[in-house]
Amino acid sequence: MDIFLQQIVNGLVQGSIYALVALGYTMVYGIMGLINFAHGEVVMIGTLVTITVAGTLIKAGMPVAVAGLAGMMAAVLVCMALGWALERVAYRPLRNAPRLTPLITAIGMSIVLQNLAMMVWGRNYLTFPSFLPNMDFELAGAHFTAIQVIIVLVSAATMGALLLLVYRTKLGMAMRATAQNPAVASLMGVNINRVIAAAFVIGSALGAVAGVMVGAYYEIAHYQMGFMLGLKAFTAAVLGGIGNLAGAMLGGILLGIIEALGAGYIGDLTGGFLGSHYQDIFAFVVLIVVLMFKPSGLFGEKSGDRA
Repeated sequence: MDIFLQQIVNGLVQGSIYALVALGYTMVYGIMGLINFAHGEVVMIGTLVTITVAGTLIKAGMPVAVAGLAGMMAAVLVCMALGWALERVAYRPLRNAPRLTPLITAIGMSIVLQNLAMMVWGRNYLTFPSFLPNMDFELAGAHFTAIQVIIVLVSAATMGALLLLVYRTKLGMAMRATAQNPAVASLMGVNINRVIAAAFVIGSALGAVAGVMVGAYYEIAHYQMGFMLGLKAFTAAVLGGIGNLAGAMLGGILLGIIEALGAGYIGDLTGGFLGSHYQDIFAFVVLIVVLMFKPSGLFGEKSGDRA
């Protein structure tokens, strides 16, 4: 039972990160019908920017907690600018192109961003600064750290704020109108270009926050770290129902728990043939099963409510 509870805790933490990244995918898809495969690289750049800014400030004598907060704010700003630039330069000119064209462009932008990050930060793994003391807590036999608690709480608060934005503000109303029918929304006075750009900017800000969490959790970063994370977050979005905010959040949490439980028990289930390092296969097994039996995901896609 202790192992089960421990894996549930680990899965909640990992799933919170997946959910934040998946929200970036689902916002863009809900409005444009585009799968932005460069979103994982936006998360990666958020992590690396945080390392650079926070590390520089710490060396200058700034308190670690303040430097970490400044690093996260810088990452959010840089990723928001990057998300806006991606939409403006790479995707807007292809808005009326065949659906395969922007998809290929997204994969190409992913490769471009990876290589740019390699040129700026190098090929080696970078150490993420430790912003919090290493405090360990225990509940019912499960152990968790302060950073794990903060990841879950910040993720929950961020997702709650996003729901309020989408369902309680004029911008959110414009997003939902654009998702339902862009032509009619435009006739009603909605600036479609601004709404789509806002979706990219907000999704990139969420990606930056997730990137900081990934770095703080694993304490390392690399220019290729966004690729696998992006694929898993996309799987989470598909699992919950891509285009649906609640589905993305639920899909992320479920995928994190499935991975954690799989990592904890795969050795026993296979008689030691497979180890916990094979946990990545569960994300793609889940993706295959969902696409086979429920392609629309657990929540499906509600017409007019994709944003």
